[in-house]
Amino acid sequence: MASVFGRHCRTTPATVVAGEGVYLIDCDGRRYLDGSGGAAVSCLGHSDRDVRRAIHEQLDRIAFAHTSFFTSEPAEELADLLAEQAPAGITKVYLVSGGSEAVEAAIKLARQYFLDRGEPKRHHVIARRQSYHGSSLGALAAGGNSWRRKPFAPLLVGTSHISPCFAYRGRAQTESLDQYGQRVACELEAEIERIGPERVMAFIAEPVVGATAGAVPPVRGYFKKIRGICDKFGILLIADEVMCGMGRTGSLFALEQESVRPDIVTVAKGLGAGYQPIGAMLCQQELFDTIASNSGSFRHGHTYMGHPLAAAAATAVLKAILDRDLVTRVLCQGEKLQNALNSRFGNHPHVGDIRGRGLFRAIELVEDLETKRPFDPVHGLAARIKKSALEAGLVCYPGSGTIDGVRGDHVLLAPPFIIADSQIDELVSKLAVAVGNAVDSIA
Repeated sequence: MASVFGRHCRTTPATVVAGEGVYLIDCDGRRYLDGSGGAAVSCLGHSDRDVRRAIHEQLDRIAFAHTSFFTSEPAEELADLLAEQAPAGITKVYLVSGGSEAVEAAIKLARQYFLDRGEPKRHHVIARRQSYHGSSLGALAAGGNSWRRKPFAPLLVGTSHISPCFAYRGRAQTESLDQYGQRVACELEAEIERIGPERVMAFIAEPVVGATAGAVPPVRGYFKKIRGICDKFGILLIADEVMCGMGRTGSLFALEQESVRPDIVTVAKGLGAGYQPIGAMLCQQELFDTIASNSGSFRHGHTYMGHPLAAAAATAVLKAILDRDLVTRVLCQGEKLQNALNSRFGNHPHVGDIRGRGLFRAIELVEDLETKRPFDPVHGLAARIKKSALEAGLVCYPGSGTIDGVRGDHVLLAPPFIIADSQIDELVSKLAVAVGNAVDSIA
């Protein structure tokens, strides 16, 4: 480990040596229930036979060939399968190696689309505060989390941000959910007018917000209003489903539940389920046709795009989700997880909100329930919960800065789709121990 430049320079994590279903096993033989799928990645668990077999079989054929010279059967099959399942009009699939690459591709495609349409002034992206779209510079610029943006702010291209649709934190007591959703959606129109409609090219949003705010679902009708505003001004709607897509929230594509058509969709994480690094940017046929009939090629690329081994793994993952009807299972087990969280934390003195969709859930921690006042960031509550959870044999995804990038703490849960009822109980019990120990340590 001495030569590894890890995520944290002052700590050394346990060494993982095996995976078995929903469990990870370290070099000392300790077992951890993977309650967050890493970062909402491991949707099939850690030892799926069909996916492992597909990787082995593909490895015996061809692992890699550069896409400037060749396509491959796995890449073609995966693209066809994704396009068949995608929202209406989404017909083209651009395969990359992860979520940040998918978002970069989406933003660059939006720009080239308008260049090829003869609208070169359109370059501005609008996103939402407390969003996360990736760690590469273009994706980071689109993201609205201040903690992640601040060190690299001089390197980021201009992007403006409007309010998120975060009812627990943003809705006034006098507002209905519908009124609140319409109000924050209308901020998009106001921001387009402020920037100048002729300069705006895209609005990007996570249908269900993931890492930075903790499984925040939209108010019903919010995205329909957003779609109408985008259509009014001729701007593209990019749905970032890197974390919330591929069945995680109870439909293969998260925006399906809003009955809204995106122009571009990004997916990753659950697409490869952790078996291989992969992501994809999917787009409407019109965008492809505009590029094809003008510049003739998308001026963008990565060495490992369309990687045959990764595509074979992702095809096996997607077939498993579809053939085993795991999206239906996500809805069923997600409801059980929500009920278990409500039962254990519904009257907890420091749990202000329990939210999410499917097997994408979160609890938000507060110091005072009535005022929703968060714990002082100096306590590092999220980090304490993570440490305590690992000691209890649970992998979860605590986050800080839930409210504004600085204040607030939540715990994100995104277990594998195969999680059993008894394992849901185990997850919630171990989480209760972790939260209790962490809160007690700062009391």
